[in-house]
Amino acid sequence: MLSQNSKPSADLLRNFLILGRVSNLPTVWSNCLAGALLGGGAGWVPLVWLIVASTLLYVGGMFLNDAFDLDFDRQHRKERPIPSGKIPLHTVWTAGIAALATGFVMMALLGRTTAILTLFLITSIIVYNAVHKVVVFSPVLMALCRFFLFLAAASIGFDGVTGQAVWAAIVLATYVVGLSYVARSESTRGALKYWPCYLMAAPLVLAWLINQGSYKSKSLALSLVLILWVIRSLRTTFWSSEKNIGRTVSGLLAGIVLVDLLSTLGANNLGIVFLGLFLLSLFFQRFIPAT
Repeated sequence: MLSQNSKPSADLLRNFLILGRVSNLPTVWSNCLAGALLGGGAGWVPLVWLIVASTLLYVGGMFLNDAFDLDFDRQHRKERPIPSGKIPLHTVWTAGIAALATGFVMMALLGRTTAILTLFLITSIIVYNAVHKVVVFSPVLMALCRFFLFLAAASIGFDGVTGQAVWAAIVLATYVVGLSYVARSESTRGALKYWPCYLMAAPLVLAWLINQGSYKSKSLALSLVLILWVIRSLRTTFWSSEKNIGRTVSGLLAGIVLVDLLSTLGANNLGIVFLGLFLLSLFFQRFIPAT
């Protein structure tokens, strides 16, 4: 049986996990792994260091997201940890800033290029959090966060930021723009539009162009998997009598791992690792909301 003190502690921990949207962390780790692979590969020590630092940056950014969104959440999402009074606002600000600062220091220790790209990443995180509820192009700002994270990961590789890494980062960002426009309709209650969904086809185009020989058939098979997953995720928003945008966005977020795998198909034999991260993301979403 749980003691009287253990249950409040468990509830507090769960609220911090909700605040940090930790169910999406496997997609961050996937970005790190894919970026490093397209940067020519990296040693395990710097890769693990990168993953820990990126985790801090992501969680810190999510903390600040709720801090900036307090007024909106008081009206529309009163169950969130801050408006519900489960976590004090000043604690969220302090923890968020501390996580970003620590993450930056850790990234900076990986090299000058990594430090510069991380500064762009943190700037994108802060600007997105500050204005995403009031500007229509906020999905582009969200995409920039993933774009700079991917390039920062590539910068620790033996070859650094390669051309393929840049293209993969652009494709990833395009996919994120598409899913973010869908997610935006959840919070703004705006009309749903189909056109952002077409942006999520960008990974298929890159895979078709870069994979040759024996990798062509593998890329086609994985492209089909990604298409089916995206359609499955969109089904609960566009083709269901009871729309569930949150479920759609959760599925599309997990799909980021498949995008990373498709972009790195010819540069690694770690498909099982990416598959594990994809399943881990889905598993985490059963307990912690992704949005």
